[in-house]
Parts: sequence; structure tokens; C-alpha cells
Amino acid sequence: MKPEPSESLPLMEDFLTLQGEGNFQGHLAYFIRLAGCDVGCVWCDVKESWPAEQHPVVPVEEMVMRAKNSGAPLVVVTGGEPAMYDLNNLTRAIKHEHLRTHLETSGAYVITGEWDWVCLSPKKFKNPEKSSYARADELKVIVYHPSDFAWAEKEAANVDTSCQLFLQPEWSKEKEMVPLIVDYIMKNPQWRMSLQTHKYMNIP
Repeated sequence: MKPEPSESLPLMEDFLTLQGEGNFQGHLAYFIRLAGCDVGCVWCDVKESWPAEQHPVVPVEEMVMRAKNSGAPLVVVTGGEPAMYDLNNLTRAIKHEHLRTHLETSGAYVITGEWDWVCLSPKKFKNPEKSSYARADELKVIVYHPSDFAWAEKEAANVDTSCQLFLQPEWSKEKEMVPLIVDYIMKNPQWRMSLQTHKYMNIP
């Protein structure tokens, strides 16, 4: 059953920071991290976001007012897995304040809402909905094992040719995977490197 557009959503945290990854790396952004996820990535670094019932349910308008007051030009909605919820009301409220809407999702659920940018980061643990690929402006594949390169190419075949392609080392395997990613991009220049620069800078 399709969820109703949410007036309130389970919120793990929201904060002002720099986008640390992908195409908008380095941009000032306000992050809204929704709680709830059933994708189950073994290397997830925010597993505390998984149980939605352990986090407060916050009105959409309250979250958006905090985003507006932060001074950031764009709002990144992440998780958890934010696409579990109908996000039409949330994006409508963000757009009303003339802010950009960015989504970070595994694509495991049908994407709802009006988005200026969708970062699709598919996971092997739960396949993306086919409709998610058409919404992707950016494909970000986490490289945990050398076998992930072949899987990344399989996923890239599903997105539009205008979609930006990124390979990102899983943080605990960074030293091992970065040289492999560099070598791969040397031979496959349609891909770009994404690093979790916020972790290097010790910011949220």
C-alpha cells in the first residue's frame, strides 16, 4: 500500500554541514536524516538510524524552518532509507522556502517528492525499484570488494547517460580500495572518485 504524504516524519538528526560526498562535495548543506531502514548494509555507519520507533516524530514544517534558518541553499534528505516514506509534503515545504531539494537513497522504494538532485546509491542487500534508476542524477556505488566494480557497471547500465557516475571506497576499506578505484578510473574515465571528505575533516 502506498503511504500517504507525511505531515510528520521520524527524525534521527538534522544539522548544518558541508556535503562530504559526490557531485556536490564541499557545498554548504542542511541535512535531514530520517530514521527507518530495512536495507541492512553490514558496513552502515549510522545503524542507529534503522529502528524508526526509537526516534522522535517531528512535523515537516518544523524541520524545514530549521533548514531555512540555517542559511544553507540546499537541503539533503538522507537516512536511514528516506524513500520508505511519501516525501511529497516535505519537498513541497522545502521548495516553498526556495531551497534546493537533494535526496540520498538506495532506491529500494519508489521515490516520491519533487527533487532537484537524486543521488542513487544502490545496495546488493536489497535491489532498487526499477523506477529509481530513471530518477537518478548521480549514481554512487560503494566499493567494499574488488568484485564491486563489475556490479557497478551493471548498475550504471540502468541509468540515463547524463547521470554522473561515482565510485566511493567503503570507509573501513579505504586504504585498500582507493588504489584500486584510481586504477579503474584510469581505464574507465566515465567514472569519478567520491570520498567521504567530511570524515577527513571530522565534521558531521
